[in-house]
Amino acid sequence: MNRSHASLPPALPMPRGARGYFALVLHAHLPFVRHPEHARFLEEDWFFEALTECYLPLLDVFETLASERVPYFVTISLSPTLLSMMCDPLLQQRYVRYLDERLAALEGERSRTARQPALRKVVAYYAGQYAQRRRRFIEHDRLDVTRAFRRLMCAGYLEIITCAATHGYLPLLAVNEASLYAQLSMAVRTHMRILGRRPRGIWLPECGYKRGLDRILNEFGLDYFFVESHGLLLAEPHARYGVHRPIRTPGGPAAFGRDYASAQQVWSATDGYPGDPDYRDFYRDVGFDVHARHIERMRHAGERGFTGLKYHRVTGNGARKRLYHPDRAQQRAAAHAEHFLAQRRAQVEWLTSFFNTPPIVVAPYDAELFGHWWYEGPQWMDFLLRAMADDGSTVRTIHPSDYLNRYGELQNCSPPESSWGAGGYHEMWLSEANDWLYPLLHTAAARMQQLVRITPQATGTARRTLDQAARELLLAQASDWAFMMKTGTTAAYATERAKTHLHRFERCARMVESGCYDDAYLVEIEGRDNLFSDIDYRMFQPRPWTSFGADASYLPRYASSR
Repeated sequence: MNRSHASLPPALPMPRGARGYFALVLHAHLPFVRHPEHARFLEEDWFFEALTECYLPLLDVFETLASERVPYFVTISLSPTLLSMMCDPLLQQRYVRYLDERLAALEGERSRTARQPALRKVVAYYAGQYAQRRRRFIEHDRLDVTRAFRRLMCAGYLEIITCAATHGYLPLLAVNEASLYAQLSMAVRTHMRILGRRPRGIWLPECGYKRGLDRILNEFGLDYFFVESHGLLLAEPHARYGVHRPIRTPGGPAAFGRDYASAQQVWSATDGYPGDPDYRDFYRDVGFDVHARHIERMRHAGERGFTGLKYHRVTGNGARKRLYHPDRAQQRAAAHAEHFLAQRRAQVEWLTSFFNTPPIVVAPYDAELFGHWWYEGPQWMDFLLRAMADDGSTVRTIHPSDYLNRYGELQNCSPPESSWGAGGYHEMWLSEANDWLYPLLHTAAARMQQLVRITPQATGTARRTLDQAARELLLAQASDWAFMMKTGTTAAYATERAKTHLHRFERCARMVESGCYDDAYLVEIEGRDNLFSDIDYRMFQPRPWTSFGADASYLPRYASSR
């Protein structure tokens, strides 16, 4: 694979006349995990696994479709923390090491499975996959996959939207409005710096919405966002078209609602496609099954864990599972894509009998579902986008911004406070497992706001310290820590991360307040938490950017009127 910029033709103009539209929305996010103080760190594998099984396979699908002039339009949010990790030289080099370790392990697996022809075939399949990923990452992406996303965006295939800076859960941070401004300011600034374009839309972390948030989104020039189904169904006044047409919020941006039917077909643990017995089983991994030197080398501190090498398919809950057959799984992905499209055709035909404008079916998913949790997900998406391109005039893919450009006369409604996830109203992010965190976050945000007031024009070491304090507070606000505490997955790591960032914030704040600076400590934490190179601590102030006048030169230039 050695595609050049010139080999990516612009997207074909979107034809008119479709009876309905389909918006495939992928939310790509990982918490910022980077530990230069350790030679290797287990949680960094989250990023490497997602690159290998999700982001690179999706880019392969998107670029191949573009090179073949298949008309498709997909929306993807790339969170600022994920973009920062994609651009980080340390993580880029460690990812190459990650791939090399797996390729070396697969050589050992070739020998181990030499007398097992069926298993050896799966090993050979993985060896080809990992070799292709390595070749692509080094030769095509030059270690930075944001370039490929940017090319697809500029060509018109992808609409890339933003997310809150560190995926902070905005409804629960809204106690201090300054936190909302900081999360959104840093998000848009990072998006523009890395991707070179102002985002038109935003993925609200966990689809968490609170009334009044739409006004702040509008100040940042964000035209639309997404809510869970009940965020539209319970809007005031009643949304006449349910989730199949966006609404205009009081603050200005449009709100799109999640379509429940299309979500269930992919997400449902019992009825969704990923549970098909021909698909690869995520949980059965060589790291737990094989005790050999070539596998031991991939383990962290000698502990058994996921390696990414999985030889079995979804066949029962016990240890006895059948071997994975990639060709058979690919055939099932094609069949499921056809089934999904048939369901969307029928859905659109039914909806058009009630609508006076073409409806839109919005299907938002975590991007990591495709390839990581559901290994065949990128193949399914490839088949689906090709089938939709050939569909004719029934249902076509569309970017939300293009839908608004065409059908922007929307009903005025006010969505209720809501989220996705269990319960639909913040339950995953505010529970007995994590409620201790929020008073600390609110106190720190108020203190940060006070630091801005007393030191509005800091320079030198004081400026560096204040910027680092803002950086640590944003990292402490990440919704990932509360989520992990609630689910119990890596809860100890999440608790340690939240406390560590709050401690670092506290120490930076004390240095500023006392005027006594520890430069060695500042250099150390700047080297560890090094994201957001253009951060400005003054973003922690809840005022419209237009009120800053000539003193606002440090602020992004996106806050023009609509």
